[in-house]
Amino acid sequence: MLTAARIFGDQVGPAAPAFLAFLAVHVLAGLTAVVTGAAAALVRKGSPRHIRAGRWYYRAITVVFATATVLAAMRWRQDYYLFIIGAVAFAAATIGYQHRRRHRPGDTGHIAGMGVAYVAMLTAFYVDNGPHLPLWDRLPVLVFWLLPPAIGAPIIIRAVSRARHAAPGPGGGPAVDARTGTRTGTRPASPARPR
Repeated sequence: MLTAARIFGDQVGPAAPAFLAFLAVHVLAGLTAVVTGAAAALVRKGSPRHIRAGRWYYRAITVVFATATVLAAMRWRQDYYLFIIGAVAFAAATIGYQHRRRHRPGDTGHIAGMGVAYVAMLTAFYVDNGPHLPLWDRLPVLVFWLLPPAIGAPIIIRAVSRARHAAPGPGGGPAVDARTGTRTGTRPASPARPR
């Protein structure tokens, strides 16, 4: 019978096979969230690619939180804080997702929610794995807690600021970026087809 196992130098205990199974799903969901979250942030807002990537990002964050909850429950003393960070990430992503889904005015709630979720997810990764990564293992633990928010906060603030500068178009139509005069959040008009 399996009495204990060590993963990254930490005791897992008799639940090692189940722990490893949930960990595998957790890692795959985390990688999916990192890639789809970055894709959603980098493509044109409101485009089909942005919407598709955002939906996959939200699904992945949901799986990350669900598996983090199970993993933390298996080693509560060592990992309770990962459950808390995961709850923050999931709650923020849900706020951002619902903001857009319910067609609430403005983009601040959507951008802030999704951005905070991404930063929280990266913070959890570095806090949990930083001490085991080459070169990162030389940094103080406080860096793992502060670096992702220090990088992410200015990016989120800039994105929110840019979204707020976009003024509604005439007659309540599509928003127009005040600096460039271009429409935001809409698809470009398709060329007229010959009849």
